[in-house]
Amino acid sequence: MTVTERAPAPTSDRSVLARRQAAAGRTFVAPNLFAVAVFMVFPLGFSLYMAFQKWDLFTPAKFVGWANFHQLLTGDPLFAIALRNTVVLTVGTTVPTVVISLIVAAVLNRKLKGIGVFRTILFLPLAVSSVVMAMVWRFVFDTSNGLFNIMLGWIGIGPVPWLVDPKWAMFSVCLVSIWKSVPFATAILLAAMQGIPDDLYEAAKMDGAGEVRRFFAITVPLIRSALSFVVVISIINSFQAFDQVYVLTGAHGGPATSTYVFGIMLIQNAFDFTDIGYASALAWVMFAILLVITFLQLRFSRRNSLEQ
Repeated sequence: MTVTERAPAPTSDRSVLARRQAAAGRTFVAPNLFAVAVFMVFPLGFSLYMAFQKWDLFTPAKFVGWANFHQLLTGDPLFAIALRNTVVLTVGTTVPTVVISLIVAAVLNRKLKGIGVFRTILFLPLAVSSVVMAMVWRFVFDTSNGLFNIMLGWIGIGPVPWLVDPKWAMFSVCLVSIWKSVPFATAILLAAMQGIPDDLYEAAKMDGAGEVRRFFAITVPLIRSALSFVVVISIINSFQAFDQVYVLTGAHGGPATSTYVFGIMLIQNAFDFTDIGYASALAWVMFAILLVITFLQLRFSRRNSLEQ
């Protein structure tokens, strides 16, 4: 009994097939690449070009070199105010977000009856528009008839000027930012926790490690990359904060510029003062700051991973 073997396809036929597959792949990818070029690459390049120009949208642009950056970093007192408030907002949002998300993710990671309902409730803020959310919180913070002050009145505490007092305005914005950031951060950390093998917990439990010890000795080290991602995303979101700050405390940075952050400064210079070049320079300064912070955070996380 003879077995007929199939002859291998000629090299030329395989090369033609490979070229056709490559052409089909480029055809499918082309619309996405075009969208990236139109909506990302071109705006980035144009904003970098405008950062060295003086342009008010109505007269021809005039090249001014590094003048916009020099004025921003040395001659604009509002830049220092915006930087300080943005740092306060970033720290006041990122640290509580990470801590709360860790705790909530650890609770939701338990195999308890009805835990899916709590997960659904927790993730509801992700489906709500930021502007709608900020409008609701503005009514909650209302000095006269806000829910918070009504509840404080039940225990004999007078109304708190949440959004009209410089001492409370930034705290209120941070509170809303935390409420907005926790669901996403919890989803990331919860997914990372569910990827940890149960055998590690069982072995640690047999060695006498308590629940808290298992959490800090097993859970936290194994989700370090997810934690780094949450920290970086929280910092970026805080630096880009605009919508909730605008709705809660107004377009001019709240009472006594207490919530005058980079997002407000950027929009104010671009559209109120129609100084597109100056606003573009501010945007690239923000990008440079975020780039340095992200690089340091990733390098720190990588070094810790190598040490372990």
